[in-house]
Amino acid sequence: MTLEASAIDNRYSITNIKTKSSADCAELNVSVIVSDDISRVKSEWRSLEKHGLESPGQSYEFIRLWIDSFSVAKKDQSFFVVKLDNKPIIGMAFELDSHMGVKVLVPYGAYHVGSGAPLVDSKAMASLSSSQRKELWLALRNSFKGVDIAFFRFVPQYTTNKDNDLFSQIGVSVPADQLYRAEFDSWESCDKEQRTRTRRKHDKQHSIKLNAFGDVAFEEMSAKSPKAREIIEIMFAQRAKRFAVQGIEDPFVEQDRKEFYHKAGALEGDLSGVLHILRLNGEIIAIRYNLVHQGRMFCLISSMSENVKIQKGAPGKQCLLRVMQTVFDNGINMFDMGAGLTDEKRHWCNKTVSLVHYYMPLTLLGYVVMSGHRLKKYLRYKIKNNSNMIVFVKKIRKLIHRGK
Repeated sequence: MTLEASAIDNRYSITNIKTKSSADCAELNVSVIVSDDISRVKSEWRSLEKHGLESPGQSYEFIRLWIDSFSVAKKDQSFFVVKLDNKPIIGMAFELDSHMGVKVLVPYGAYHVGSGAPLVDSKAMASLSSSQRKELWLALRNSFKGVDIAFFRFVPQYTTNKDNDLFSQIGVSVPADQLYRAEFDSWESCDKEQRTRTRRKHDKQHSIKLNAFGDVAFEEMSAKSPKAREIIEIMFAQRAKRFAVQGIEDPFVEQDRKEFYHKAGALEGDLSGVLHILRLNGEIIAIRYNLVHQGRMFCLISSMSENVKIQKGAPGKQCLLRVMQTVFDNGINMFDMGAGLTDEKRHWCNKTVSLVHYYMPLTLLGYVVMSGHRLKKYLRYKIKNNSNMIVFVKKIRKLIHRGK
């Protein structure tokens, strides 16, 4: 196979990259577009978005907003589109992170979105053989210039069969976490499948406790609403107090990060923001911040009142109950609750997806960095999946946080 990589800006000049190929790859017509401006690949990106997002971080609007909100320099922006028979099949957006002389390509959104996976035409990818998909990932790799390593965070693994998984040939992997999703065609089917007699009993008990405090009201609101800003600020305040109790650094403490979420919820285009709000006597006691794309809802942040008395009525769980009763009858067919197991996810999610970190090392330094980082991620994964170890780590974390 001969790879023709077209440079559409002055940053790259890649042409005629030859790669080894197997018999079933000999006739593949592959090309790669490389740019430091996502607007130059807008039509290709939009084409790939039509096949669905695994994460809001793959959205064209989200990436543009991230770049503007955090003033990402032009030299640190990289966008790649792999084309098969002149049709986009893989898209990847990276920010260059330089640390102690190591140049790493990382997905936009950091750990604020559920996945840093490539945006793909999944149907077209699934139609290819394992070796053909490997050639596409090799084409992407060969277009990376001037960096030591590319890192793909939290990539979904839909099958343990490497020959069938769309992403397994990206590079060297390490297990990361589990992603939890609720997929239903109606509230009725969700209620029937997920709510046991015990679950209904607990929900009723919480409802009685909460209603005993006064008038409980639930509301779904567009994040474009003039009222949304005040509500989102309340959410950040509630989250900050919860993080303090857990001994976790508040990831929303910086104002520019808060502003990003205000703007992300009010984006124009296919990605829209939705707030779910639970009130008690008019006071907000629970909030969920979601981004929606083509029938998929991604919950990025949730919060609840710090009032211990009110918490006896489980306002967070009561809010989520009303969300589930609402969204599946209003055009949502998949509700993504993110990674990491919680009681809420155990109660409501009927789908789990393994998440994997992938590395593409490109230099000797990249291999060295990958080895250390991969070991760190592996140990983190093992600790999180060991009930005794995770309890111990949480206790240490709280002690460290209190000592600051």
